[in-house]
Amino acid sequence: MDLSLPDDVRALQASLKTFCDTRVRPHAREWDRTEQFPHEVVKALGELGALGIRVGESYGGAGMGSLAVAVAVEEVAKADGSLALTVASHNGLGTSHIRVFGNDAQKQKYLPRLATGEALGAWGLTEPGSGSDAAGMKTTAVRKGAGWVLNGSKMFITQGTVGHVFVILAVTSPEKKQKGITAFILDKGQPGFSARAIHGKLGMRSSDTAELHLENVEVSDAQRLGEVDMGFINTLAILDGGRITIGALSVGLGQAALEAALRYAKERTAFGQPIGEFQALKWMFADMQTELDAARLLVYRAAALADAGKPYTVEASMAKLYASEAAMRACNKSLQIHGGYGYTREFPVERYLRDAKLCEIGEGTSEVQRSIIAREIFKAA
Repeated sequence: MDLSLPDDVRALQASLKTFCDTRVRPHAREWDRTEQFPHEVVKALGELGALGIRVGESYGGAGMGSLAVAVAVEEVAKADGSLALTVASHNGLGTSHIRVFGNDAQKQKYLPRLATGEALGAWGLTEPGSGSDAAGMKTTAVRKGAGWVLNGSKMFITQGTVGHVFVILAVTSPEKKQKGITAFILDKGQPGFSARAIHGKLGMRSSDTAELHLENVEVSDAQRLGEVDMGFINTLAILDGGRITIGALSVGLGQAALEAALRYAKERTAFGQPIGEFQALKWMFADMQTELDAARLLVYRAAALADAGKPYTVEASMAKLYASEAAMRACNKSLQIHGGYGYTREFPVERYLRDAKLCEIGEGTSEVQRSIIAREIFKAA
């Protein structure tokens, strides 16, 4: 089994490390403090190719796979979890839904702009009253002549106010519940379509999050994405890929926390020696690195299966579940190693901890992942 990264993936990883060292890491704390979305840096990431990793070369993308996205997201997350979330959601959700299920006309219209970062993608599934329970979705799409009229709202949408291209899930056959949902592509600024920014988040504070409102939004049938009533079925495939990226984001945050703690433990002295020399702390580092390496391997396994065209639903859930919880453990241990200083904004570990918490919630909570894994175990028994 060859566990080394392909040359093109390693090259992407190296270019992103250099970029993050100079353009991201020095500013991440201030972006977090002010809840400032870094428009220029995101634009530069698009020019670097980090926003079109999965998009085919014929549409201006890199034509790479899930493994490349995972490696890219992890590398950015080591510098800034919020920016990594932008990279993950743009590559893995809205853009991928169009890439995988769009028709030729839709791909030609949207993918070139999304691949370069000229346009940012957003994806609307979650609502104020429904998240994992898609059967509780209230947003509707009703036929009107040759088109549709959409009404409803979406909650916690990444890139909600800064995005340009939105994939919106809406109920088209209420009697079918989650099997009666259809996807639509909306453009920013369409009449009746608005967004309200959500501020005051615990973490991921410089990632744009919004509530979307749709009031009699009229769209043509050309804006329907995929077959009628197949939106949620298609969504399950998109979520599988998204869970790989959240797993990678988790690993990056956990690794950043470990490395911050290691630097601190070498510099901070107590009782006449660096605190990193104490066995209690050495064992913390051993546990952190072992768990993060295991998490990374789970992420890589799921990504490799996806790139090979094999089923990977349960593997994606395992990767997302374990990596997100391993990241939280690593961030907690790192804060403990920092002592009182870790509880202040003087050191980045408190930001890593706040950011990592989202990874246990977004793209399906840890409880949802356990349910998926258990379901597959019993199905195979």
